[in-house]
Amino acid sequence: MSEVNTLLVGRNRLFLEGLKSLLRGSSFNVCSELTSVSALGEVADAEDLELILIELRGEVSLLVDDLRQLQNELPNTPIVVLTDERDPRTLAACLNAGADAFLLKDISLEALIHSLKLAMMGQKVMPTDLATALINGAVGVAPVGDKRIEEYGLSDREQEILRCLVYGDANKVIANRLDITEATVKVHMKSLLRKIKAGNRTQAAIWALNHGMAPGLPFGGGAEPMFPAASGAPALSQLTG
Repeated sequence: MSEVNTLLVGRNRLFLEGLKSLLRGSSFNVCSELTSVSALGEVADAEDLELILIELRGEVSLLVDDLRQLQNELPNTPIVVLTDERDPRTLAACLNAGADAFLLKDISLEALIHSLKLAMMGQKVMPTDLATALINGAVGVAPVGDKRIEEYGLSDREQEILRCLVYGDANKVIANRLDITEATVKVHMKSLLRKIKAGNRTQAAIWALNHGMAPGLPFGGGAEPMFPAASGAPALSQLTG
């Protein structure tokens, strides 16, 4: 992987310096550091940023606001949240606000680098136990109403695609599963996102789980979990004491 222009955001200066030191020598080049997302306008060539690492400290609602601002201003830049929080509700809130990865600070450096590379490839990365809580429908990103999935006007094909999204399938995989073209997948995807008012694939997958779509194997087994797990020996947690 070529050098990746990386932005660090966090209120803890010691943590930022420690993380910058850990990443030194890797493919993730820390080109800017901010203590507040509100200072994003001060970053030179912000449009050249390729990855954002943001620390969660304090109120989750404030982080959600920061994530939404980053998503609005840099919509094509993957955002990785680093935190001590093990609450699946916090995870769901971050995903809904635009986070691409949710990593605990007890992750090892090796696992961190691997997770960042996955995020750069478009993967959703999070701890296994929190992902399991989402897949089991233990937490949601929005209140679930009385309506069933069938009442949202989704076609049979759109429901099939929605189930594929629960397993994190890319468009090519979905096309192969359903024996249709990728172009057809995109057409159905756009339609189902509009019908359920989801902003992206992850929101659609969590919406489906919250509306009763069972997480069982979809098309004869062989499906992979929705999100790869990130794990490893303690490393980042040692930066903040």
